[in-house]
Amino acid sequence: MEETTARSRQPREGSGRPGPAGEPRSRRAWWVVAAAALAIVVAGAFSTLPGILQGPLRQEFHWSRGTIGFASSVNMVLYGLTAPFAAALMDRFGIRRVVVAALGTVAAGALLTTVMTASWQFTLFWGFLVGLGTGSTAMAFGATVTNRWFTTRRGLVTGILSSGSVFGQMVFLPALSWTVDHYDWRPALVTLALVALAVAPAVGPVLRDHPADIGQRPYGSPVFVPRPSPVGGAARRTLTVLRDAARTAPFWLLAGVFAICGATTNGIMWTHFAPAAHDHGMAVTTASALLALIGVFNVAGTIASGWLTDRMDARRLLAVCFALRGALLLSLPVVMAATVDPAMMVFVVAFGLLDLATVPPVLALCRTLHGEDSAIVFGWVNTAHQIGAALAASLGGVARDALGSYDPVWIVLGAASSAAALLSLVTRGSSRAYDTA
Repeated sequence: MEETTARSRQPREGSGRPGPAGEPRSRRAWWVVAAAALAIVVAGAFSTLPGILQGPLRQEFHWSRGTIGFASSVNMVLYGLTAPFAAALMDRFGIRRVVVAALGTVAAGALLTTVMTASWQFTLFWGFLVGLGTGSTAMAFGATVTNRWFTTRRGLVTGILSSGSVFGQMVFLPALSWTVDHYDWRPALVTLALVALAVAPAVGPVLRDHPADIGQRPYGSPVFVPRPSPVGGAARRTLTVLRDAARTAPFWLLAGVFAICGATTNGIMWTHFAPAAHDHGMAVTTASALLALIGVFNVAGTIASGWLTDRMDARRLLAVCFALRGALLLSLPVVMAATVDPAMMVFVVAFGLLDLATVPPVLALCRTLHGEDSAIVFGWVNTAHQIGAALAASLGGVARDALGSYDPVWIVLGAASSAAALLSLVTRGSSRAYDTA
């Protein structure tokens, strides 16, 4: 029995083909990436709904924007707070179990939201359950897959998986918006929940936990890597990693930078762009189509950022992304109009290219600074991202109710992005986090 187990853990003959430099390349690694991306795509689609649900929920329940924004902010905080614990749970129980359970939780939260009658239920079902499920399939999940299955091309893989959540928005947003307009918001939620339930058993068989499970090497690794033993005490380990990381200045710089990133993307754009455009006379379906178009360019921008992260100083790339994003947000009060003109199209394309382009360089810096714990550390940094997003989602709605306009919000967040560009440059870390082979 022991001999059989030992043989099963050895690399199979022909399990990888040699690359240009003679390094074995596992084809299975890319299938795992595809399965992980599919789970991320479906989970990411849920983040589009608060923006298009604002109108129907206010009309049916007479809730304020601040009330709806509060549930969205709870969702975003849990999305971030769950990620580091989910990364540790994947080390303990395996990737497949955690991801399948997460998709089931997301579906349950969405279905329960359709029968809610009070705002606290919206916070519980959508804010807590959906936030918990989507947080378990967040970017820390992508970091775990990348760390286990790849030793080269990590920046590119990070870019692909990071773009998955926005690709989900791009795919589902127009259809969900059309469903809400022509039928009701409940059928839209039910449809998305059924998709999540259908995807869970589909990705399970493909999403293997480690290359050693099938006798293969990680992509680009010249040697066979045994599967590490399960790490017990997931919660304790997650908090210990946080304690150690929090003793370093770069961790706080990255957390601050990523908090601003969350505020200027998920927090304001995906929650308040459609209502802000509607304030200027634009139809909600048109605004939703623009968000979907942002998602199209987001995929290209994030993958390109991953490719660049393999090849240049991650800090400088991060600074450029934030500086350009700040300029775009500062221009939005002038660009926003009732119709889609060339200026708006320039904003949509440019913002799409920059939206998630910050993820690969931040993860690169986490890996450089924290090694094997980088997925958990990145999960904590992502928690800061979601706290920033939650504050922007909640306070953005409050500001609109109080001031009657979103213009001051765009200006404040544009200035914050410029500050993040400066903070990025002073974050210490190796200029090369990944092998470029």
